[in-house]
Amino acid sequence: MNFQRIFSRTLPVLALSAVLVTGCRREEEDTDTNAAADNALAEATFSDVANFTDEAGRTGDLTNYRVGDLEGTLNACATITFDSLITTDNDTMTIDFGTTNCTGNDGRNRRGKVIVVYNGRFRDVGHTHTVTFDNYFVNDNQVLGTKTVSNLGPNTAGHTVYDVNVNGQIVLANNGGTITWNSQRQREWVQGESTAIWSDDLYSITGSASGTSASGQSYTMQITSPLIRNMALGCRRHFTQGVLQLTPSNRPMRTVDFGSGACDNIATVTINNRTYTIQLR
Repeated sequence: MNFQRIFSRTLPVLALSAVLVTGCRREEEDTDTNAAADNALAEATFSDVANFTDEAGRTGDLTNYRVGDLEGTLNACATITFDSLITTDNDTMTIDFGTTNCTGNDGRNRRGKVIVVYNGRFRDVGHTHTVTFDNYFVNDNQVLGTKTVSNLGPNTAGHTVYDVNVNGQIVLANNGGTITWNSQRQREWVQGESTAIWSDDLYSITGSASGTSASGQSYTMQITSPLIRNMALGCRRHFTQGVLQLTPSNRPMRTVDFGSGACDNIATVTINNRTYTIQLR
């Protein structure tokens, strides 16, 4: 048997196989940032709801909701109604943006109703409120679900802390799919609590979440460095700092970094030591 001839025929085949395997590995390189981007959209959308329900409690009473204030996210197209002018158990506030898109000074287009059922005054320890939605859209994406907020009182630093839980969905415009998002948060009011100026507020957010992206990819998420919400004009739309780790099912963990304080719509996603830039919606 001519072993030299056999090996001369076999080695090129093996070399070709190695090239094909290497090519397949390159083609299968994980560059998918969709789950990270969809999670960021859910974070921003439901945090936005927290912003204007917080604004409702600025004076310590949910019946004093500021409309059209340059410091706020809302303008004159939002109509605020109450089932009672006296703060009692389970009062209801309805924020109605109308049936056509209304642009706030944060650049978001909103329409529909946000309904807040509250118990006690916003700044009182033990206060709770639950938010639901009635044909509510942000930038033509429909927002569904519930958001529950409880005032836990001051921490050791003297900052008020809120427990925030969301069981929500976002139905993307133009048949873009549905994002599901379930989160458990603690929201610390670290700056601006003692003033009546909304734009000096700063919040630090910790916690975890789970959900599915619009493409159906399930994932879990953990905040590893607090997400910072800066309410200064021009900054309040997106987180300006913070890091989270997001792990889609059957894929490597992604690290999402919102930056070091710049007021922009940029975040980075690191997968397998490769870093990609995404634009936040």
